[in-house]
Amino acid sequence: MTGLDEFFDYVNSLGAERFTRIFWFFVFFELFRYMVIDLVVLTIAKILKVLNRKKTQEALNRFYLEQPLVSIIIPGKNEGKHIFKLVKSLREQNYKNVEIIVVDDGSDDDTPTIGRDMERNGFIDKFVRNEFRGGKASAANLALRLTNGKFIVHLDADCSYNYDAIQQIILPFYMDSKIGGVGGNVMVRNYKKSLAATLQAIEYYDTISIGRVVVSQLGIYRIISGAFGAFRADAMSQIQGWDIGPGLDGDISVKIRKMGYKVKFASDAVCLTNAPDTFRKLAKQRLRWDKSLIRFRVRKHRDVFYPSQHFNFSSFFSFLENITYNIVLNVKWYIYFIDMVFNFPHELSFILTMNFFLYTCTNYFKFLVFSLYRTEKNTSISYFLAYIPLMVIYFGYYLRIVRSIAYIQEFFFKKSYDDPWNPPKTSKYAKELGL
Repeated sequence: MTGLDEFFDYVNSLGAERFTRIFWFFVFFELFRYMVIDLVVLTIAKILKVLNRKKTQEALNRFYLEQPLVSIIIPGKNEGKHIFKLVKSLREQNYKNVEIIVVDDGSDDDTPTIGRDMERNGFIDKFVRNEFRGGKASAANLALRLTNGKFIVHLDADCSYNYDAIQQIILPFYMDSKIGGVGGNVMVRNYKKSLAATLQAIEYYDTISIGRVVVSQLGIYRIISGAFGAFRADAMSQIQGWDIGPGLDGDISVKIRKMGYKVKFASDAVCLTNAPDTFRKLAKQRLRWDKSLIRFRVRKHRDVFYPSQHFNFSSFFSFLENITYNIVLNVKWYIYFIDMVFNFPHELSFILTMNFFLYTCTNYFKFLVFSLYRTEKNTSISYFLAYIPLMVIYFGYYLRIVRSIAYIQEFFFKKSYDDPWNPPKTSKYAKELGL
């Protein structure tokens, strides 16, 4: 009997009760949360989008009738090779009443020369330089102080944007006056460059983009992307801008929520970015992202869980969902693995194979079916189909291991304060203040 025959015999021997006992992590957590709930909420969101067409058009009419000034701020270091392409993308936007402010955070490339030349020739409105690097929050706050617009749009310099991206990210503010911040839809531009970039493109295309539609519809959207985020200027004034990162995007989203504003995701506001093109670079990025979850969700903003006059159920459930599915279930997966090793040691090879099969089928279903709910069509779906089976390894093992390392580093050693993403003096000051 071949190994394949043995595997099929094993599958056929599983009744419903035994299947549920062995694959409980998949059945009760992954399948329910990331397919059943997502599918239901996406369907509701799609129906509401159709029903709200008239309301959306009325909001768009109010937006163009008012013609508010939109301040676009671009903080960064050593972005000389990107800045012209970005500004060209912004000048091609269908909404024209914008001011563009670039802040150079102590670059040692040709950013100062390029920035001043663009300002002199009218491509941007203001170029400001920090002679000494202060960190991205410092640069963003300097840009914020120079703005005159009713809305602030924060961009990363290495991105480009669909022609209607600014219009689409500002439109939600005219749909609901209680919205304080809106996140754009970030997609991977360099998805053909490497295997690492391809797998990230699938992750962005499916898990991140679709996932943010779902949590936004549920009212628990929690991260306005730093690559493309829009804010009410008066809300930014109230929260006094960005605190020291890393994790600026998640932190400021929470601060806006705690002021009583809603945060929403605009799936039609499309931004293209270059993802890390090696697994080594990707690990460094995700270690920074995952450490920030502990630093901001578990420590800095833990008061979201406390009953007070500012208690907000949407913020509470946003944090609860985030911590449950990113931290608690990450630990629970290891409990599941130990359960299998100790209680089903002789079936372990079949269990691993079956898990791979279950997750691969689920990933194909999600990728193909959820694609019907997407409005952004920048990439070819067919290109990614051959890579879907690798997502089991990418999600289930690679990202999980990186995430686990990040959590341990931050829980016990507060390693985010040692991250070179910020200047040491800035991180030292943040640590002293508990930011």
